[in-house]
Amino acid sequence: MDAAVREIEFLARSAHRVEILYAVAEHPHRRDELRELTGASPANLGRVLRSFEERNWIVRDGHYYEVTPLGEFVVNEFRDLHEAMNIEQKLRDVLQWLPAEVIGFDIQLFTDAVVTVPEFDSPHQTVSRFVELVNETETLFGFAPTTARSDMEALFRSAIDGMKIEVIFPSILIETVLAFHPEQAPKAIESGNMDILTHDDLPCACAIFDDRIGLAGYDHETGMMRVAIDTDAPEARQWAKELYRSYRRDARPLNPETLVA
Repeated sequence: MDAAVREIEFLARSAHRVEILYAVAEHPHRRDELRELTGASPANLGRVLRSFEERNWIVRDGHYYEVTPLGEFVVNEFRDLHEAMNIEQKLRDVLQWLPAEVIGFDIQLFTDAVVTVPEFDSPHQTVSRFVELVNETETLFGFAPTTARSDMEALFRSAIDGMKIEVIFPSILIETVLAFHPEQAPKAIESGNMDILTHDDLPCACAIFDDRIGLAGYDHETGMMRVAIDTDAPEARQWAKELYRSYRRDARPLNPETLVA
């Protein structure tokens, strides 16, 4: 282990050290203020402050401890690492279920994304999040290798009510969609607001709403949606548009008369 890694370990292995250094970096603090803020014992607080002074990360000015330029540098860089690891934890499940290499997924585009996964007491959270986003938009363009009945109910209802929708599904899925929605599907198509295309090699789900874009990953053995992620980042939106266009180019339009029939 090199010296730099040992210093990272020194700071990271103690929550009190991180809290104290962050606090002093914000503004000078007295010892009693730091003890109240962190809950550290007087002995532990003293050890932490001495170790920081020895490293020239902080200095004492009267009754106050304040950060040095070197300490401020450490804080800024450690915060970046801290934030990066928070993002990694948030996106770990996402990358397990998304074909990142196939779609060119860039983690930097989704650092502020909302991640939704099924929970034991709320197994349909991912579907609910999609329906929520559908209800907040006036246009939707997207593709998906499979779909849930409630998803399609929301799409058909929205198209009938005037929303512009273009979706791409595998051809094998069309018959199932029609069977589950024998009344809504024809009405949505006849409204002229919904276009359905087919593509038989869709790696995941991608949806482009007015203000957000979303992705969903599936268990390809069960067809169950395992994770959904959405963001309003402009760079992610541009990336999603290009991803959608790449599959849209090879998609085949579905004859509305055939669909309604």
